[in-house]
Amino acid sequence: MKKPGASQASVLSGFHGPNLGYVIELYEKYLEDPNSIDSEMKDYFDQGNIPGYEEKTITPEAPNTFNQPNDTKKIISAIRMADYIRDFGHLSADINPLLAEPQKNPLIEPEEWGLTREDLEKIPANLICPSAPQSVQNGAEAMDHLKKVYTSTIAFEFDQVHDLEEVNWLKEKVENGSVFPSLNTKKRLSLYKRLSEVEEFEKFLHRTFVGQKRFSIEGLDTMVPLLDEVITEAVKDGVTTVNIGMAHRGRLNVLAHVLGKPYEMIFAEFQHAPNKELVPSEGSVGINYGWTGDVKYHLGLDRQIKSESTAKVRLTLANNPSHLEFAGAIVEGFTRAAQDDREQPGSPRQNPSSALAILIHGDAAFPGQGIVAETLNLSRLKGYNTGGTVHVIANNTIGFTTESIDSRSTRYASDLAKGYEIPIIHVNADDPEACVMAAILATDYRSKFGKDFLIDLIGYRRFGHNEMDEPMTTNPLMYKLVHQHPTAKTVYSKKLTEEGVLEEAVSREIETEVLDKLTKAFEKVPRENAHDLSEVEVPHTIEKGLPRIQTAVPLEKLSQINEDLLEWPADFKVFGKLERILKRRLDAFGEGGKIDWALAETMAFASIVSDGTPVRLSGQDSERGTFAHRNIVLHDRETGEQFSPLHALPSAKASFTVHNSPLSEAAVLGFEYGYNVFAPETLVLWEAQYGDFANAAQVIFDQFIAAGRAKWGQKSGLIMLLPHGFEGQGPEHSSARFERFLTLAAENNWTVANLTSAAQYFHILRRQAAILQEEPVRPLVLMTPKSLLRNPLVASAPEEFSEGEFKPIVSQPGLGSEPDKVERVVLCTGKIAVDLAEKVNPETHSWLQILRMEEIYPFPMKLLKEKIRQYPNLKEVIWVQEEPKNMGAWTFVEPRIDYALEDELKVSYIGRRRRSSPAEGEPDIHKIEQARIINEALTK
Repeated sequence: MKKPGASQASVLSGFHGPNLGYVIELYEKYLEDPNSIDSEMKDYFDQGNIPGYEEKTITPEAPNTFNQPNDTKKIISAIRMADYIRDFGHLSADINPLLAEPQKNPLIEPEEWGLTREDLEKIPANLICPSAPQSVQNGAEAMDHLKKVYTSTIAFEFDQVHDLEEVNWLKEKVENGSVFPSLNTKKRLSLYKRLSEVEEFEKFLHRTFVGQKRFSIEGLDTMVPLLDEVITEAVKDGVTTVNIGMAHRGRLNVLAHVLGKPYEMIFAEFQHAPNKELVPSEGSVGINYGWTGDVKYHLGLDRQIKSESTAKVRLTLANNPSHLEFAGAIVEGFTRAAQDDREQPGSPRQNPSSALAILIHGDAAFPGQGIVAETLNLSRLKGYNTGGTVHVIANNTIGFTTESIDSRSTRYASDLAKGYEIPIIHVNADDPEACVMAAILATDYRSKFGKDFLIDLIGYRRFGHNEMDEPMTTNPLMYKLVHQHPTAKTVYSKKLTEEGVLEEAVSREIETEVLDKLTKAFEKVPRENAHDLSEVEVPHTIEKGLPRIQTAVPLEKLSQINEDLLEWPADFKVFGKLERILKRRLDAFGEGGKIDWALAETMAFASIVSDGTPVRLSGQDSERGTFAHRNIVLHDRETGEQFSPLHALPSAKASFTVHNSPLSEAAVLGFEYGYNVFAPETLVLWEAQYGDFANAAQVIFDQFIAAGRAKWGQKSGLIMLLPHGFEGQGPEHSSARFERFLTLAAENNWTVANLTSAAQYFHILRRQAAILQEEPVRPLVLMTPKSLLRNPLVASAPEEFSEGEFKPIVSQPGLGSEPDKVERVVLCTGKIAVDLAEKVNPETHSWLQILRMEEIYPFPMKLLKEKIRQYPNLKEVIWVQEEPKNMGAWTFVEPRIDYALEDELKVSYIGRRRRSSPAEGEPDIHKIEQARIINEALTK
């Protein structure tokens, strides 16, 4: 600090975070003996610098009266106390509505820091709180201001944010009071009315539909006005699409009041009455429940609303099963799809300010479910970021019957977010005005920095886990407090009445208006017996299957595309070995040329974007390919710069993008599924590094991809690439768990295929792109090769691309030329078919035919019957597979093959025995088993 009498002293600091404490210790040593510390630091302190503050001045109007080392120590103590309040004031904040008083923390009192109020009064206010309002005159008042700001019904945790610009912006917003706007009477009465709508809606459901589950919002009523404010502020900033993900708690209220789902539609769902005729004729509420449907508190909604600026805003609440947090990744995919412009060639141009994701989490689920961390990790990755998500923890301090002490190892449910440097606000759910403040700060931060923000809305749950539970059985102490606690509307009503803002007559008028609206809506609902209940039927457009689609591409066009893809900038230096490999592709379309799997895929992508369909591919190492086969993104060997020939393709009419994903399956697959649902015109592919890595994404497969169409009418054409094949790499790198996808196969819900040629892969990709926006669109599950990627028997001739099409069943070339001699038909799928092809001899195996089942589901029954009938002297039909008998396709295909045989013949099995583990760990044992299977299949 400058010597006394100086007209102005500059208080500077270049130290922050963990270094600050150390620098303060050095400063204290300096005060006792300036020569006891490092000369550089001594010079720094000699210039008048006090650690902890930057560019603040002491002026004659706010003079410093301390001039002794002991006095300076008190300044440092005051600075430390102020920082403690900033960092730990939340521990003393009034953020839990069920606590009569906040927890006492003596460390926010000056005595604990060796200070008195008189000491603080001598310190300039700007040393304690540089952003304090002008009315704050000295250090004592500045400390009072900080206590009020950081320990009220809204509390802050910003210390985990490392970026100094962000930290300073947050602190200034909070400490200068701009985040605490003075709400006018109109706004406050609007908040009260909103709380009335929320509460009366729940009460109406409770007394009208006695005993029915609804997972009410009660105890977190202010979540609705909080969401209102987030959306309003975001739309002001130019957002035109808002996507919301949440579990079932409070979903009906959010549907009714945030998304505007008509009351009568919700009542009809409780009444088990038809409700589709209740949809407004304008189509403003787009609803489709599929054919099997789902429970009412899992359903989502997609609608257009008009903002104050008359611009249309798309609001979506994602469908969500009881796997609470998995919809979060899907909503992020929705949002990125809304932000990307895919109409131009190259990488899509992203506009993060056009769409916002809001994720509402449960307080038990946020720390408890790993998918949350996976999804948070996507937030700053170039292929997945959405310009910042507003997270809300709907914190009722209990999960089912488990209280917080048993559901997490952290103080707050929100602590996981600290690892991702996400700012956190804790807010008391009984204070709607504090909720508005939290919403404004969250959206301002997101708008300015493009990063996630979290609001921990702390309330309670008025009933049990559902309205049929009795919570006093398991949580008696908590529910004694809950039963005695007034509702948020009651608390706010009392406050407004005491402040002269709300009159009793106005309160009654609002309540009457809300109840009248609910009653009139209920009167529109048909009675329970208004229709006959019967088993739902799958729509005809789904049952009839895929149409036959022309997928061939003229050879001249393919050849030109191939040449274009092998051009890159003259000064771009590709790794020499890779360049030689890629340049060999120039001969692929010539006479006698062959096209391998990787080139077939690249040609499929190129021809698809040339047709005007955008393509998005992501997965672990997808740019190069796990097996170094794809190399769709090139790297300059000297500069490291990247170049993708598909981004510079002259014939492209739509975007192409490929991203290496983080080491995550569930979140990335959910993201890509969401992207595809929201952008149905886009061919979206997710690739597992190895097929069995998909195990970690099973919830997404089971609850969304396989069943989303039947439950919610949610269409998807997502492609999943799952490397599969038994090659001696052990249990975890062999099986993509083919059997699981076949177990889930029903109602033409997806296509499951296991291909054996590059041309087949080319045609099935193009077929999928062609049906994306057609009614029969469905996901595609592909078992893809590993070692076969470079096998000559998998490569295809050029004419198979220009003249062929996808074939569900392929006969082994060279076999069966004399049908009368065929006595055995071997049926198989995928890699084992190529293993057999390597050993088969047309001259010595004239008695044999091998049929490759390329498409397992939908099962090509008619085609299989036609193939079998070609062999009049058939004596046996054998299914051959390399997977264990209880895995792979066997249990799925056995009854279907028997049905296709139509006579006394029954299909028999050759393969591995039943096992609990997918594959052997010892390569030599694998080879012995594999040789046995092939030998049995090819020997009479």
